[in-house]
Amino acid sequence: MKKYAALMIAAGLLGACKGEDPQAAAAAQAAAKEQAAAPVLQQYESAVASQNWELAKAQADLLQWQHKGTRAAAKAEENYDEIKAKADAIKEDRRLVGLWSYDNVAVGKKGTQKTASIYSKERVDVDGSGAKPVRLIFRDHPEWGKSAYLVLQSGDFRCPGGCKVQVKADGAAAKPMAATRPDTDEAIAMFVEDERALWRIARKAKSVSIEFPVKAGGTRTAVFETGGLDGARLPGWD
Repeated sequence: MKKYAALMIAAGLLGACKGEDPQAAAAAQAAAKEQAAAPVLQQYESAVASQNWELAKAQADLLQWQHKGTRAAAKAEENYDEIKAKADAIKEDRRLVGLWSYDNVAVGKKGTQKTASIYSKERVDVDGSGAKPVRLIFRDHPEWGKSAYLVLQSGDFRCPGGCKVQVKADGAAAKPMAATRPDTDEAIAMFVEDERALWRIARKAKSVSIEFPVKAGGTRTAVFETGGLDGARLPGWD
């Protein structure tokens, strides 16, 4: 008798399952997904309204990864390319800004030396000893005034009595600029004579390449991603 009762209960449960409306179940599941996506969509729309493009992109990505197929994800997809482009541009600007270093050093009682410096995008082998960074420095010295120069870690420049460097901004035609190698062993440095012109180029361009002669023979080229240079850090240069 007990076995018969158990079979009847199981049959009743099976009948109940068969009686469930598939469309209603699917609708309930879709509604649950939309409900789960709603807070993310709200954060996305808030980020767009405040023009926080990086956060907006992050929320749009989250909707695609975790809530794909929802109306919320579809809405975020509408302007995704535009928002991604803006977010990527902000990220790139931040990267370029971070490439520059700024220093203020007291020079006795004479005042403060201010410098803005950046390393080359790629290392350069100037003497066969291996590729090493090349540094571009803009300096404002209380006694010596303004200057712009390149610094090598090894090898040397070939610039007897003065020479020319070729400067390109964002791939434009090269501009020859006068340069000198000071008679000193303190640093392997070569000064670009028109430091203000080089500064203006660096301030306007995203990338500046400088081709310079070396003692090992021929020339080498260093590329600097200058787009993040902050003119306010060296007052009086702009």
